[in-house]
Amino acid sequence: MRTTVPPVACVGEPRLTAGFAEFGRLDLMAHEEVHGPIGPMEPGSLLRLAEAIDLKGKGGAGFPFARKLRAVLESCERQSLAAAVVVNATEGEPASWKDKVLLTRAPHLILDGAALAAYAVDAEEIVIGVADDDVGRPSLTEALQERRMPVPTTIVTVPHRFISGEGGALVNGINGLPHIPPGTKKRSSDSGVGGLPTLLSNAETFAQLAVAARLGPYEYAALGTDDEPGTVLLTVTGAAARPAVVECAAGTPLREILDLCEAPGGPGVLTGGYHGKWITPEAADRAEISRKGLVAVGGTLGAGIIVPLGRDTCPLGEAAQVVRYLAGESAGQCGPCKMGLPDLARAVDLAVSGSAPIEIVRAAAGDVKGRGACSHPDGTARFALSAVEVFAEDLRLHTTGEGCGNRVKGVLGLPSAPDANPQKLTLDWSRCDGHGLCAHVVPDFIRLDANGYPAFPATPVPTWLREGALKAVKVCPELALRLAKAE
Repeated sequence: MRTTVPPVACVGEPRLTAGFAEFGRLDLMAHEEVHGPIGPMEPGSLLRLAEAIDLKGKGGAGFPFARKLRAVLESCERQSLAAAVVVNATEGEPASWKDKVLLTRAPHLILDGAALAAYAVDAEEIVIGVADDDVGRPSLTEALQERRMPVPTTIVTVPHRFISGEGGALVNGINGLPHIPPGTKKRSSDSGVGGLPTLLSNAETFAQLAVAARLGPYEYAALGTDDEPGTVLLTVTGAAARPAVVECAAGTPLREILDLCEAPGGPGVLTGGYHGKWITPEAADRAEISRKGLVAVGGTLGAGIIVPLGRDTCPLGEAAQVVRYLAGESAGQCGPCKMGLPDLARAVDLAVSGSAPIEIVRAAAGDVKGRGACSHPDGTARFALSAVEVFAEDLRLHTTGEGCGNRVKGVLGLPSAPDANPQKLTLDWSRCDGHGLCAHVVPDFIRLDANGYPAFPATPVPTWLREGALKAVKVCPELALRLAKAE
């Protein structure tokens, strides 16, 4: 797992990364020299700008920024309340580094965009959420000390977990609640930080807004496509010999990015991250870097994550590791996460080991799609289904018992462990008599197979189920169940 910010590259004209080659990190003086001055914009002007460039959120969901802005303005008027602005710079996905690049090298672009938004919605505060990995906070703190913001601006640190970056989870954390998505879906534009209408978007989105405000809609659209003007930040890792965060114009061929980062030929490319989709090498040769261009070949832009695989790793084994990780990263507050994701991880493991047909994965994914309190079950199901479809030939080899012949190298950027003390259940089959008590104690993790014997995924036990797993170990009359440190 990478622990330092990767190098930065650019294809074509730099915008977000302008000045990096000359200054490294842009302090306020360098920032103003490179980007020039910027002034406040009235709400109508900022709305028209966001609509003209069709600015969409860069955190993964791609929600139109103008619609968020309009919703907050209308909510403030309807409720006679002030607003808040929240910058989501948490970047909890281990495979993503683009926001950390902005935090560490171009923090003033993020702050410019937040200031523009705060002025437009007459906000009473700006809150910037960062992860507790200590990567971006020092640079952001230094940038705030160099300038005066239009309203009080604070930095809130959240746990570096996959779900901590979900918008509702970030608002909960800022409000002093657990850093998990709310149990029911609600719009932050109606009630967010401190109960105020809240404009919440990703760090790159605010940086793009600052660039567009300086250039204007016509010059901004000089790069990119008619449908998606401007540039895109990508995190390219995996088997690439030169992993990097790359800025390019929308519409740039994906093959050009892969060649720049010296990605080897391999069985597939992950697009969009852990909630994204795999595409075949043939699709990668045809793809363009844009939401529309990647969807056209079966992929997704998501949070701008591109992870090519080499031919020397087992693609299904890599994918199974991610599904296990995602099962352990859920909030554990709704059935599709608590029970469905461990089931999905188990199904993928069984299919990869050749012990079950692909239909078991499709069934487990269908059980969680569209049913969670947040998008985590949907994203995990999408990732798993895409893996078994793109790597169908590898799956056939695994099913026949031959296997693909490659070991799992762990190139997808997973952290070394989901928690500080990961533990997994093990079963002594010579002792187990199939009493089934363990499945009654912790049904969220242990199920009984068709023969009445316990079945559970080879993933570490999620932290919220650890107590139940310990009880299951204690009630086993044959002492067949053990909870051991996960390697």
